[in-house]
Amino acid sequence: MSEPNVQHVIEALILASESPLSSDGIIEAAKQACIDKQIHLDQLAESEAGDGETPEPQELPALFKELETLNVEQVIEAITTLNAEYESMGRPTIIRERPRGWQVMTRPEYAEFVQGLFPDQRPSRLSGPALETMAIIAYRQPVTKGEIEAVRGVSVDGMVQKLLDLEFVKIAGRAELPGRPLLYITTEKFLEHFNVKSVEELPNAAELRRAPLPTAEEVHKEKAEEEESKAEGESTEQGDEPNSNTETTEPDAQESPQAEETAAPNEDEDTTKSDD
Repeated sequence: MSEPNVQHVIEALILASESPLSSDGIIEAAKQACIDKQIHLDQLAESEAGDGETPEPQELPALFKELETLNVEQVIEAITTLNAEYESMGRPTIIRERPRGWQVMTRPEYAEFVQGLFPDQRPSRLSGPALETMAIIAYRQPVTKGEIEAVRGVSVDGMVQKLLDLEFVKIAGRAELPGRPLLYITTEKFLEHFNVKSVEELPNAAELRRAPLPTAEEVHKEKAEEEESKAEGESTEQGDEPNSNTETTEPDAQESPQAEETAAPNEDEDTTKSDD
């Protein structure tokens, strides 16, 4: 059996951890082991020393001295070496960095075999519309539902609710806009599902995050203008409708002059007769 080294210590820490272990977590655990080792050596030396004798300072073994100065670069280098060893030996495992830290995982080619351990758990598959909605949230978060609809051109109520149910997105507060619409962001489960540490690792993340898209303010302004225009149109249509009272009185108004015109000659005739 080979002697323990830094790589094996790091591997043991990742395997023993109940949850993904970050690089800082590995360093902290290694340094705590050094502290515990130093305390143990000092206590042992004190117990072996005679009465009235001062125990000699105890030095840490070489491996612990290496762990005392462990840094993030060394952790990553050690894990890279471990993965190379796994691959050369044909091991079905690999150490990958998840959003919360490093974790030993099975390689993708063994997925259909491992699935047998979890018959009730099936991969979550998203439809095309759900993927489009998910992409907009991922690249432009935090984002409102109005902004998503402005890009897709359709209502996204159902798609957003589905992503909430799958725990791929969550509500992150409200926008400082009239009506205070909800803001949506991605979750850690989303990162794990798509096997990335952060949204910056998504394809073309930097470019797509800079691409001009309608903002929440623009969407709200456009909706307000549409509602105002619609209200004005309805008001105009109501003003153009004929008034029923006017229709019934107009014929009377027309008949009145005719009556006057007819009566006028009679008055003239009566006047003439009286003159005679």
